[in-house]
Amino acid sequence: MIRRRTKIIATVGPASADPETLTALVLAGVDLFRLNFSHGNTATITEWAERIRRVAEACQTEVGLLGDLAGPKIRIGRFRDGPVQLRSGDPFIIDPACPEADGNHERVGVSYARLPGDVAAGDRLLLADGQIAFRVESVVGTAIHCRVETGGVLSDLKGINREGGGLSAEALTDKDRHDITVAAGLGVDYLAVSFPRDAEDIARARGLLEKAGGRGLVVAKIERSEAVSNIKSILAASDAIMVARGDLAIEIGDWELAGVQKRLIRLAQEARSVVITATQMMESMVLSPVPTRAEVLDVANAVLDGTDAVMLSAESAVGHYPVRAVEAMARICLGAEKDVMTQVSLEPVRADGHYESANELIAMAAIHAANRFPIRAVATLTESGTTPHLASRPRSAIPIYALTRHEGTRRRVTLLRGVYPVAFDVLHANPDHVLDEAVATLRAVGAVEPGDYVLFTKGDSEGVAGTTNLLKVVQVQS
Repeated sequence: MIRRRTKIIATVGPASADPETLTALVLAGVDLFRLNFSHGNTATITEWAERIRRVAEACQTEVGLLGDLAGPKIRIGRFRDGPVQLRSGDPFIIDPACPEADGNHERVGVSYARLPGDVAAGDRLLLADGQIAFRVESVVGTAIHCRVETGGVLSDLKGINREGGGLSAEALTDKDRHDITVAAGLGVDYLAVSFPRDAEDIARARGLLEKAGGRGLVVAKIERSEAVSNIKSILAASDAIMVARGDLAIEIGDWELAGVQKRLIRLAQEARSVVITATQMMESMVLSPVPTRAEVLDVANAVLDGTDAVMLSAESAVGHYPVRAVEAMARICLGAEKDVMTQVSLEPVRADGHYESANELIAMAAIHAANRFPIRAVATLTESGTTPHLASRPRSAIPIYALTRHEGTRRRVTLLRGVYPVAFDVLHANPDHVLDEAVATLRAVGAVEPGDYVLFTKGDSEGVAGTTNLLKVVQVQS
C-alpha cells in the first residue's frame, strides 16, 4: 500500500462545512482541519469542530483539529460609500481617530490605535496583501499622512503591514485569550499562534491553553520579520512552526521569501520540530478546477524540502472546488515523494553531537536500521507520541505506525510526516504476546503482510510515557 507521507491541512469554511463535503474531504486525503478564529463566531466554530469529529468517526479514521488564532491583524476601517480608487501620487491619511465606518477617498480609520507611534516619515505601508503601497510622509497627532506609491481599489477592512516589520502590537489580543478558552474546550490538537515575535509569546499562549484545560500542542506562525530573527528560540518554545507566507512576504519582501522558507524548514528539521508550509499554495483553485503549473511546483518543492504538511486556506474554505483541491494536492505530494531526495536518509545530529534522551536514541537507531534493512514498517508502541515524532525527523520512505491507546495521541500524530495512527491498547494485550498482537493489528489495517519485517520500539514499562528503550525486529508470520 502506497501511503502519502506529507500531510494535508484544509481550512474549514462556508464551502466545506457541510457533512457531505467534510466527508468527501476526509476521503480525498485531509489529515487535519484548520478552524480559523479570524472568521466565524464561537458558535459556528464549535459546530464545525463537533461535525468534523462525527465525520471522522463515521469514516473510521483519525483527523486532527488545528485552531488558528486571529492574532493582532491590523486592519483599516470601512468606507462610507464603498471601495475607493487610489492612484499613484494621491495623498491619503490613515488615522485611528477616524470613525470606523467613515472612510472616504482621502482618509480611513485603522483598528490599531498605537500605529501612529510605530511609524515614521519614510516608512512604507502595505495594504491588501501588498497590492497597495503607501509611503509615510509625516505623522501629525494621530494622523499618518501618506503618499500613494502603488494604487488600486481599496475596500473595507483590508490588512495593513509595515515593510520590514517593527510594529509593537502584542501577539495575543483579548479575542485570542477568549478563543484559547474555546479551543481548549473543543479539544483542539494544535493551537496556532498568529504574529508571535519571540519565544515569550509562545510561552504565554501555551500557559493560557493549559490553564484552560487544553492539551493541544502549540504552533508558531512565522509571519513577522522579528520571528525570523528569533526563530531558534521560537523553535525551542513551540511544538511546530508554520511558514505563513502571506504576511511574512509582505514584511520581509517577496523576493526574500523562497530562501527564508527553505531556511525555516531546514532549521525546523535540525531542531527536531514540525513544519507546515501555508498560504496560497493552490490559490487559483478558488475558482479553477485545476492548479497552475507554478502551484504544482510550489507544493512539490515544499515536499522535496521536507515539510511535514502543506495547507489549503481559501481554496477549501470558500473555493468552488475544495475536494478537487485536496485531491490535486495529494497527487502532487505523492509524485514528489517518488523522488529519491525525499527518501535518502538524512539523520541530523544535534549541534553538540549528543542525543537528549533514550527516546531520541532509540528513534534515530530505528530509522538508521530501517533504512539499511528490508524493513516494511517501523511500529512504535507509544503513549505520548514522542517516539514516532522523533523517528519521523530523518528522511525515510519507510512508514511509521504510532500504536497507541490514546485518542488524543492518535490525532496529534496526524501532523507528523510519514506517521500513521493505529488504535492499540497495550494494557489490554497479553503481556507475553504484546508484539504478536501488535503485528495482528498492523495486518488488520493493511500495513504489513506475511514475510515482512517490522521494527518495533517499546519500553520496559507498558503504558508509561517516556520509557521507550527497546528495539526489536519481528518477521510477520502467515
